Order: sequence, then C-alpha cells, then structure tokens
Amino acid sequence: MSTLGERIRTIRKQQKITLEALAGDQLTKGMLSLIENNKANPSMDSLTYIAERLGVEVAELMEEVSLKELREVLKVAEKLFSVEFDELTDEHEQIIVLIEPYIEKLSHGYEAARLLDIYSRSLYYEKKDGWQELLDKAGAIYDQMNITPRLAAVGIFRAMVKFTAHDYDRALKLLLRERSDIESRNAFIDPLTRLDFYYLEAVLQYAVGNAVEAIQVMNEGIEFSKEKQIFYRTDHLYRIATFHAMMNNDAQSMEYYERKLLLYGDFADDQDAIFFTKFASVHYLTSYKKDFEEALAIINAHFDKQVVPNAFLPYAHLEKGKALYGIKKYEEALSCFKEVKIADYVHHPFDLSIFYEKDAYAALCYLSLGDKKKAITAIRKAVANVDPMPYTPYKNFIMETFVFIKERLD
Repeated sequence: MSTLGERIRTIRKQQKITLEALAGDQLTKGMLSLIENNKANPSMDSLTYIAERLGVEVAELMEEVSLKELREVLKVAEKLFSVEFDELTDEHEQIIVLIEPYIEKLSHGYEAARLLDIYSRSLYYEKKDGWQELLDKAGAIYDQMNITPRLAAVGIFRAMVKFTAHDYDRALKLLLRERSDIESRNAFIDPLTRLDFYYLEAVLQYAVGNAVEAIQVMNEGIEFSKEKQIFYRTDHLYRIATFHAMMNNDAQSMEYYERKLLLYGDFADDQDAIFFTKFASVHYLTSYKKDFEEALAIINAHFDKQVVPNAFLPYAHLEKGKALYGIKKYEEALSCFKEVKIADYVHHPFDLSIFYEKDAYAALCYLSLGDKKKAITAIRKAVANVDPMPYTPYKNFIMETFVFIKERLD
C-alpha cells in the first residue's frame, strides 16, 4: 500500500508537473517535497488544493487499493475479456460485478486504466449507461503514461461503436481522426497498432462504398506486414482481398489470396483461416458461378464431415441452402435457411448483404413450391434489409429477384 506522499508524487510525475508548478502560490516547493517524502502531513485545505491542481478527487489521494490487489483483479478481468465473441455467455456481466467495487478508486496507473477500459466496454456490450465517460478516463490515463497502443485501441473502439450502429460514414471519419491524432502526437507507432489501422480503415472504406481507397489501404497493410515480417492481421487482410477479387469476378487473384491464406493457416495453425478458404470456394460456386452441384459436393465432403467453427456455422447453413435450392431441393433448402442466425457481432454491409440473400433464396423456394404469399413476404424482407447497404453483387441479386418474383405474381 503506497503512502499519501507517494501517491501525490506518482500522479504528479504521470502528469509531468514539476514540484514548483504543483506548489503554485499556496505552497512552497520545499513543503511539497516534505509532503511527498512523508516528512510532513498536509492540512485538509492543502490536500484539497493539491487535489485540485492535480485534477483528482481528495478521496483518490487519501485512499488507494493496493497495486497487488488491482493486478489480481485485472488478471481475472483479462481472462474473462479474452473470450471470443462467438463463445460468450455472461462474461461481460461477470466483469462488471468484478470491477465495479473498485471504480471510484481507479485514478492513475496502468492497472487502473486497463480496468476502466475493460469495465467501460463491458458496460457498452451490456447496454448500460456511463461507459463513455469511463472509457474517456481510461484514455486520459493511457495518454498521460504515453501508452500508444492502448490509447489507439480506445479510439478504434469509439469508431467501431458507430460501425456496430451501421453508421459507417461516421465510423470511418472517427477512425481517420483517431489515427491522425495518434500519428501527429507520436513519433513512433508500434507495427501492430499500424496494422490495426490499416485493416480497419480498409474494412470501413469498403463499408461506405470506397472500393478504390479500400484496395489501396489493404495493399499498404499487406506490404507493411511483409516489410516488418509481422503476420498480425494478415489473414484478415487476405480475407478482404479474396472477397474483393470474388466480387470483381477475378478468379486468378482470388485463387492467389486463397493460397496465401492456406499458407498462413498452415504456418500459424489457424483453422479458421483454413476453413475460410473452403467457405470462399463454395460461396464463389453458389453466388457467382451458379455451379450448385459442385458446391454441394464440397459441402458434403468438408462442412458435413468436420466440426465447423462457430463463427462459420451461419455461413455453412446459408451456402448449403443455396446449393440445395440450385438442385431444386426446395424443402431441404428452406430447412437450412431457417438455421441461419445472424450473430450480434456481424455488422459489415458485405456480410449482412450476404446473409440477406437468404430471404431472397427462400422467396424463390416458396415461389417454386407454389406458396406465393410466403414468397412475396420473404423477398420484401430481403429488400427492406439490403436497401440501406452500399452496392454489392448480393444487393443486386436481391433486387433482381424482387423484380423476377413480382413479374411472376402480377
């Protein structure tokens, strides 16, 4: 447990304030030095003055949880916070219960900042108020301590909050602003943070329909990754590149990036990256080549004979349903479409548009089965969902299907 004087000195140094500056006109430099070295006790008036000069509450100077205790709490919180989104149960609720008793005492130091960071994000995920103020407080401490990666992560989170609300333009503007602010204030930005910015900017540029800018940023990220021999975000960048090639019907580039993903997956023992290549192959066959029989053969050989990662289950059901529709097994296709559940963490317009195709294919199945009422209900749902999305081949397919069904029903 640190002393009052040690806490004053620690906060002062974190804020880069000199003894003379903190002393101001109500204390002497010598007296303040005695207080910091525990050789003099400040009066309540002096303590209030010092707290005001440091921008903290008096209670934060008077009381403090031991650093050892905070580290133990943080260790548990980090473990809970590291659970993948597709495997979450009540981890965020556990985090809130764990950290809440310490919130008022988290004023400085890395442990305090990180606990505030994790707690505020958990509040957001649980749709509770007050997370913005606490996240800002965490960011301020990171800034004081010059912890650039964590400060950047706070800025990125703010942008991604807008992304999850499907406010893609605002999300991109926030991300670019945060990146510019970080770059203007820091001579060195670690490679992992740079790769985060490259990847997320590419994602958001695509989300707002800026394909040219997205490709440029994506390629810059890939080249930077090669230059630094760092493979963080590599699989994500290659996934974006694969889908871009697919949507432009560039089979050669798509195969190139799939090979890169396979090499990465083997190297990093990343089963998700390997599985993505199988999904991409099937998706290309169903959505672009309309070769449903070959797609179903791959599905039967791989999807049905191995454990599909949780994140890919909705896509697997969707692709199987599309393939079954293509070979005119409409009832079986509809059963697959009913299994497609869009996860809460899916927000990119490309992913959403792919999933919204489900209702267009379901409409075609209903039409073929003679159920006109369900056909028009399903296609109207698909159109309503995809209408705000930027142009993609998936949106085009849904709109064309709407016209096709209307003509058949008129």
